[in-house]
Amino acid sequence: MKKRKGLVALLLITFVLILSKCQPEPKIVEHYANTTPYDFFVPKGFLPPNIPADNLTTVEGVRLGRFLFYEKKLSGDQTQSCGSCHMQDVSFGDMKAKSVGIAGLETKRHAMVLFNLAWEEFFFWDGRAKSLEEQALEPVTNPFEMNADWPTVLARLEATPMYPPLFKAAFGDKNITKERVAKAIAQFERTIVSYNSKYDSIKRMPPSPLPFEDPLIERGYKMFMSPEGDCFHCHGEGGYLLKAMGEEASFRNNGLKPDWIDEKGRFEVTGAPWDIGKMKVPSVRNTAFFFGDGSSVALSAPFMHDGSIPTLDSLIEFYNMGGFDTENSNTDVDMEAKGKGRDWEQDQKDALKAFLGSLTDYKFLTDTAYRDPFED
Repeated sequence: MKKRKGLVALLLITFVLILSKCQPEPKIVEHYANTTPYDFFVPKGFLPPNIPADNLTTVEGVRLGRFLFYEKKLSGDQTQSCGSCHMQDVSFGDMKAKSVGIAGLETKRHAMVLFNLAWEEFFFWDGRAKSLEEQALEPVTNPFEMNADWPTVLARLEATPMYPPLFKAAFGDKNITKERVAKAIAQFERTIVSYNSKYDSIKRMPPSPLPFEDPLIERGYKMFMSPEGDCFHCHGEGGYLLKAMGEEASFRNNGLKPDWIDEKGRFEVTGAPWDIGKMKVPSVRNTAFFFGDGSSVALSAPFMHDGSIPTLDSLIEFYNMGGFDTENSNTDVDMEAKGKGRDWEQDQKDALKAFLGSLTDYKFLTDTAYRDPFED
C-alpha cells in the first residue's frame, strides 16, 4: 500500500514538472525600490483588477496620487483640482449638468462618477482613453477644464517642498514628470472601490442571493432584471457584478437625443457610422438615497452624458417613455421607440427607485481614505 502511494506521488510530481515546463514563465515586475506594495482589496465576486505592469500600486504611490488628485496647482489659475469636479459625497461626480472650468467655460460633457475604476478598460464617455494613466493627463491641459500647461505645473510641484520627497518615495527619485503625475493619480483612483451597498450584502455577497427584507426593493430588483423593466440588457449583473449594474466597456445609444448633429459620442473615436450617439454605459451604483418611508432622492444627478436629466423621477420616466427613435440615430434595439413606451404604473416606478437606493454604498461616500488630504 505504501509503495502504491509512493508511486502515485511520484507520478503526480512528474506530471506537475512536465506541465510547468509547458507553461510560459510568469513576467515578474518589481515595484520601485523601497516602496511598499499596496494591499489591494478585491471584494468577493470581483475579478482581478486591471493594474498595468509599469505602474504597480504602492502605498507611497497612492499617497502621492491622493494629494495630486486634490492639488489645485494642476490648474492654470490654481483654483481647481480633479476633486473640484469629482466630489466624494456625490459619488465622485458633479452636481452640475456640465462642470465649469477655470475660465468659466462649461465642459463638453457631464463629469462621470469615479469608483471601481481598477476593473475598467476604457475611460471618458466616448472611451477615448484606454488607461487611467492616459485619462489623467487630459484634464490638466483641456481649455474647458483646468487649462494649464505641463511645464508650469511641473515647476510648481518642484517648488513645493512636500512634493520632491513624495515623488522620491513613490518612484525612487525626486524627478517630477507629467507621466509620473498621471501614474500617481491613477494609483489613487484605482483604490476607490465601492462594494458595501445593501444590494451587495443581500444579493451579491452571500453564497446564494437572499430576498430583500423590503418587498418594494425586491419587486424593483426583479423588475430591473426582467423584461418588465428591461434594464438588465445594459445594466445587468452577469459578468459585470463588479460594477453592480453597468456593463464595462459597453457603448450604446439610449435614444437620449432626437438627432446627434453636435454630439456624436463613440463615433468621434472610431469613425464608424454605427457608433454615432453611443456612450459608455455607466454603473447605476450610488445613484440614489432611499428612505424607509418609501421616498428617495437622487445622489449622482443630473444624469446622462450631457446632464440633461435632472432628477431620479425624470430618469425613470425617460426610460418609461423609451427614448427617441429617429433616422440614423443608432438607438439601441433594447430601447423602446418613442410612442411605444413601457407604460409603467406608479408602483412600478416606486419599486425601481427603491431598488436603485439599495445600490448605494454609504461607507464609500464617507470613507476617509478618499477625502481631501489637505483638509486633514
